Amino acid sequence: MEFGPHLMLASLEGAVTSSILVLTAMGLSIVFGVMRVVNVAHGEFFMLGAIFAWAVSTTLGGHPAIGFAAALIIAPIFVGCIAATADRLILRRINYDVDRTIVATIGVLYIIQQSTLMLYGPEARPVEPPFNTRISLPWFEFGENGFEMFWPWGLSITSYKLFVIFAAAFVLFVLWGVLTRTKFGLIMRATQQDRDTAQAFGVPVGKVYSWVFGLGAGLAAFGAVLVVPIQQAHYLMGGDPLLLAFIVVIIGGLGSLPGTVIAALLIGMSDGLISVFFSPTLAKIIATFLVAMVLVFRPQGLMGKN
Repeated sequence: MEFGPHLMLASLEGAVTSSILVLTAMGLSIVFGVMRVVNVAHGEFFMLGAIFAWAVSTTLGGHPAIGFAAALIIAPIFVGCIAATADRLILRRINYDVDRTIVATIGVLYIIQQSTLMLYGPEARPVEPPFNTRISLPWFEFGENGFEMFWPWGLSITSYKLFVIFAAAFVLFVLWGVLTRTKFGLIMRATQQDRDTAQAFGVPVGKVYSWVFGLGAGLAAFGAVLVVPIQQAHYLMGGDPLLLAFIVVIIGGLGSLPGTVIAALLIGMSDGLISVFFSPTLAKIIATFLVAMVLVFRPQGLMGKN
């Protein structure tokens, strides 16, 4: 395959990576933006989403689309409820102190991870995609006979990976609508701007924090449900999404949702391109280098406020 088609294929793989990454990082960014909490357990909520997706699809049986559709609804809700419960039982009791919340979420990380190991086991288990048709992609060139279209061998993508891209875009659109067009979004933004003033005007800040913490975990779980037909579910799969989500949030700007989207696209696309043409390890090295450059030259991130 020539360079052009190869680049197109790598770009599509990068778009799939960006789609999962933007959902995971968006959950982390919302939690920090509203609550000022660095959720170290965010990757484990991602992992729980994948585990619940496997459990739901296995329990329901039948056509893979039935279990997958149910998992898309059930897993984020379950994980969101677990996160909201953790907020009420742990984070609220330490008054969301910056240092203590980091230690507390590390504890939540190990509790979730080891509980999953005991109940689920160490095996990696697959979830069958609801559909997985191989779609051949055309390429265009200007040759001796003018404009020509042909189908290079190997230039293709599965219908499920295209679904992942569109599903992530749809969720982001719905999230934007909720944050900008609903009363809940207004309350979230008011709480983010000034917690004490919002509380003085009757906003139940404690409940808002629980909902926000649950929403952040639910977004990560939704991303995990989308990715688990591509990657197998296992109890240690939360580490890489957590690292990449932190990289995205730092580059985009802590608490900046537009910055999170831009940084997720930047990191996801570069990860896909570099992984295909060079190596996945080099992609992680470059991502870490970008974080270092942002911290040195623009500590507030690409779209963060000074």
